Amino acid sequence: MSVSIKDVARAAGVSTSTVSRALGKGPVSAEVLRRVESAVAATGYRPNLAARQLRSQRSMAVGLIVADIRNPFFTQLSRAVEDAAYAAGMRVLLCNTDEDPAREAMYLELMAEERVSGLIMTPTRHLSPAVLARVGRPVVLVDRAMPETDFDSIVLDNARASAELVDHLVASGRRRIAGLFGSTSATGMERRAEVEAALERHGLPARSALSLPSFDAGHAALAELLERDMPDALILSNGLFVRAALKLCHERRIPIPGRLAIAGFDDEVWTDLVDPGITVIRQPVEEFGREAMQTLLARIGAAKMRPRRIVLAGELIVRGSTAPV
Repeated sequence: MSVSIKDVARAAGVSTSTVSRALGKGPVSAEVLRRVESAVAATGYRPNLAARQLRSQRSMAVGLIVADIRNPFFTQLSRAVEDAAYAAGMRVLLCNTDEDPAREAMYLELMAEERVSGLIMTPTRHLSPAVLARVGRPVVLVDRAMPETDFDSIVLDNARASAELVDHLVASGRRRIAGLFGSTSATGMERRAEVEAALERHGLPARSALSLPSFDAGHAALAELLERDMPDALILSNGLFVRAALKLCHERRIPIPGRLAIAGFDDEVWTDLVDPGITVIRQPVEEFGREAMQTLLARIGAAKMRPRRIVLAGELIVRGSTAPV
């Protein structure tokens, strides 16, 4: 038979309301708290989290909605958020949108139904602030911001990172620099704009294309890009595109860096294991997750706090894929 709160109260010699206060961190004496905790251990009582959630209108869970868990960036981000949530005594409810606005809308409804304490997410470009506000919970946007909204955001300094990639390639002797950028996120569009601005600053033409941010879509887009106007350098806006570029070069026997230099975003575990190693912008993924969780907890505790935009710096890691020729 299941153990009830009445059994705990009987074993502790207190009322059920006292047990509820003790388990809910309410005002009880140290002696009463000790007796209740001992009774819980002796009886094996487990609180009814669903009932507690209904009473409080809030769970001890946070929602995490990411764009594509197959992308190693979002895998690392999810782990970083979960570690920070665990340290704060919170659980994480993880959902994956696959960059699909319909799935995104469904998961936002789910978060509201689950009464999560707050939400961390990487939105698609199609999500409107009004729809997001209807969740009715504190929200922190990570990696992708929504301009002119009241939501907190944790983002990379894409202007600086994009300029560093372009400056490095130009310094290595490249002049026909092309780029492939994700079409479904504000981050992909921002990186495209910043790369083009940096190329213009060097007096170089902008060659860029957009693609769904997946390996297969990136591979097809890159094949078309190389056939249309063969560049001498590529900038890729995510790790999946970097892998797609390497595969395409392998299939077509394109020497790296002799005929084509490759640089991109995200320092994945394999980027320094291939030969040559890949030049990348290393993003502070753990800091993304930690800052997102800390900001969300602060927002939960102070709903009227002014919106925060935290901009983190990436690090240019130069490897053989962009060596001068």
